[in-house]
Amino acid sequence: MDFDPWWLILVPILFGLGWIAARVDVRQMLSETRRLPDSYFRGLNFLLNEQPDRAIDAFIEVVKLDPETIELHFALGNLFRRRGELERAIRVHQNLIQRSDLPAPQREQALHELAQDYLKAGLLDRAEEGFIRLQTSRFATEAVRALIRIYEAEHDWPKAIAAMQTLQRLIDEPVPQAVHYHCELAQAALAAQPPDRDAAQAALDAATQGLGDEEAAPSVQGSVRVALLRAQLAMLDGEPGLARATLERVLQRYPEFAGLVAGPWLASHAGGTASSQALERLEAIYRQTPSQDLFDAIFRALQAAQGPEASWRFAREALRHHPSLSGLERLLQAQIEAAGAATASGISDDDAHLLHGIIQRPAQRLGRYACQACGFRARRFYWQCPGCNSWETYLPKRLEELEGT
Repeated sequence: MDFDPWWLILVPILFGLGWIAARVDVRQMLSETRRLPDSYFRGLNFLLNEQPDRAIDAFIEVVKLDPETIELHFALGNLFRRRGELERAIRVHQNLIQRSDLPAPQREQALHELAQDYLKAGLLDRAEEGFIRLQTSRFATEAVRALIRIYEAEHDWPKAIAAMQTLQRLIDEPVPQAVHYHCELAQAALAAQPPDRDAAQAALDAATQGLGDEEAAPSVQGSVRVALLRAQLAMLDGEPGLARATLERVLQRYPEFAGLVAGPWLASHAGGTASSQALERLEAIYRQTPSQDLFDAIFRALQAAQGPEASWRFAREALRHHPSLSGLERLLQAQIEAAGAATASGISDDDAHLLHGIIQRPAQRLGRYACQACGFRARRFYWQCPGCNSWETYLPKRLEELEGT
């Protein structure tokens, strides 16, 4: 291979050009740094020392001295929002949007920040307007997620469904709570006076389609909820057999949800031999997959159908294998309410009152459901946590059961 001598000349030239460019960059950086007010560096120092109040005061001084510092306006607005000074945050971001010389990327960012200000301030209509405008921007995914939160808060389920479909196109991932939006529509239709059966059926069909393959459904709770609503619709249509078949599939596939299914299951077997068979089915499930809700349902059903002695026999056997403070509290409460229970229990009414008074409060505390995301506790089961608005974060187990596992 021939060697070209001109390379010996080119290499030093390239090296020299690189050295000159580096010197220019350093000088420019030093020049820009000198132009920054001292208040800017004081503000950064306060932020590093976790003193946001003093940092805000310093940054406000910088903005007054140099109104062109766009990024500093964003930082100041975010600090205001974090501290809960939402009116000041809104003013900062509004002033940015009103600037005619603001480049398009910064204008989108300012609109995004302003919409977040409105959302945190509870001005949902203004927040919705801002996020809708951002659906074609680089903030599209964040905007659609925010719109979903707004529509959930407003219980505007048709808009939530439309927004969720948009989100699925953006992220190409299954979103389990979409099933619950259709279930909310079905539940509202069934609760109407008179019930809107057609609307409920259409919503449940859409929910079932959202579940996809029933054997590999992405949302177990969604599957259970759809089945419960279908059973309710079947009972309204006078088809208890269809309701039983629907609920039986839940009992077979998801026995841990038997406590939630027990009430509708027993209602679909009302009368005669079917009631006894339904109770026996629940007792068999309880022996394999015990839960406090299922214990309570069986105990009350036995008490109503066969009297206190039958319910006490079941309770004694259940508590012997699965001790539960909440179960004992229900047992004592039932004795107090039902005449003649003392004969079956061997405990006097006075002793029952005494024991019940001792364990009632701790049993009530332990007899709540707990959100796995935020810890919010509730007396009843929720598909969506009232505390943090997360979906499917309640397990079909009471707090006492969770703490015992």
